Amino acid sequence: MDRTIRSSKAPPPPPIEGNHSKVIRFLEGFSWKDVPIEPYKQDSEGYKGIERRELAGKRGESTKFHVRYFEIQPGGHSTLEKHQHEHVVVALRGVGEAQAGCYIWKVGFGDVVYVSPSDPHQFRCPEGAKEPFGFLCIVNSERDRPVAADGLGVCHICE
Repeated sequence: MDRTIRSSKAPPPPPIEGNHSKVIRFLEGFSWKDVPIEPYKQDSEGYKGIERRELAGKRGESTKFHVRYFEIQPGGHSTLEKHQHEHVVVALRGVGEAQAGCYIWKVGFGDVVYVSPSDPHQFRCPEGAKEPFGFLCIVNSERDRPVAADGLGVCHICE
């Protein structure tokens, strides 16, 4: 005997707040439903033309990681910084530059950048880019605070 209960009315989707399964809907223009744009950092020094969206890990989830989307406008850049925690960046939109240690890579859609602990790093969108450079950043939920990195001298450009 089939004991499945079927309803003609679907329940509403769960809210994006809370520690339960959910889908955060992608919208046009590289945004997500009910996810606000946030400032990149609280201070205003060392970066230009960058914003972020917290996708997972900030709304009550119990993850050991956070997933964030950053978008850098043409001519913009993140801070040149270093910290003990590692993170992974996945390019989703446009083209950019990823600097880690003394290497600079040109990156685009689907490229994955691993930043190791203590490596000075920065992400940039070229001045003449046709669109922003957007990427997912996956980072530990518990992490140390970044510190500004000094100039790195001569870097090697990798294609």
